Amino acid sequence: MDFKQIEAFVWVAEMGNFRVAAEKLHTTQPAISQRIAGLEASLDVRLFDRSARGIRLTEKGQELLSHARRILTMRSEMLAAAGQSSTIRGLFRLGVAETLVHTWLPQLMDRLHRRHPALVVEIQVDTSHTLRTQLLGHQIDMAMLVGTSNDPREQSLSLGAYSLAWIASPRLRLHGRNVPVSELGNYAVITYPAHSVPHQAVKRVLQDAGVHSPRIFASASLSTIVHMTKLGMGPCVIAPDVIPEELASGGLRLIKTDTVLPEIGFHACWLDSPDAHTAKVVARLAQETAQDYRQGLP
Repeated sequence: MDFKQIEAFVWVAEMGNFRVAAEKLHTTQPAISQRIAGLEASLDVRLFDRSARGIRLTEKGQELLSHARRILTMRSEMLAAAGQSSTIRGLFRLGVAETLVHTWLPQLMDRLHRRHPALVVEIQVDTSHTLRTQLLGHQIDMAMLVGTSNDPREQSLSLGAYSLAWIASPRLRLHGRNVPVSELGNYAVITYPAHSVPHQAVKRVLQDAGVHSPRIFASASLSTIVHMTKLGMGPCVIAPDVIPEELASGGLRLIKTDTVLPEIGFHACWLDSPDAHTAKVVARLAQETAQDYRQGLP
């Protein structure tokens, strides 16, 4: 019995699938099957029942799973006690909301490279809705996104919040005065997808202002939102922090309105598991980087 066999047992039980567990452990399905067979032989028990409908833990497998989890957790804790950097290596799949890409993500990547050079980070940029789905499906190891979930497996650290604002091209002549939200309803408003916090906030404030059928152009791409806004297609609602150059140059202008938009709070989220040590280290460094960014530190 070795750690690779125990690791395979835990992740096949977690994923409910040999192929997906193999992808998680960066190996092949036959290798995972071989490790499980070896563990079953050494323990002289059957861990999984296999059928055409899939696999499920046997009664003995369910009993042994908690022991296997503790073994992997103790191994991670021992390696961490011996030297944190020794455990931070290999491939780490990081999901990131685009707002963070345009603010402090480059600083985080630089710090990760300098502190943990053996860690290879694979970045997936997407909407918070998609990233959460990927996290719960074990397609990524950590997600930096808006909000948290009620899933008991999820752990998180706060990464701070961004204010939202109405922004428009100067050609719309909406800047330099207080603009009623009802007037903004004459335009197509550009913002994030329908399930996002900004989209829901925009729809709500427009309807509260008497705009019964607001036109909202939704895009998962921040660059697309900015480009459409520059063309004068309508005002947008995004975080001003992501476009400092455009606002400084006057290419885009902040709009004063008679309503307050909510902030969007970001979190580093990961699933509790025996190999979550790396996620915790990355999350703490992300939190530190976000705090330094807000304070104007390099």
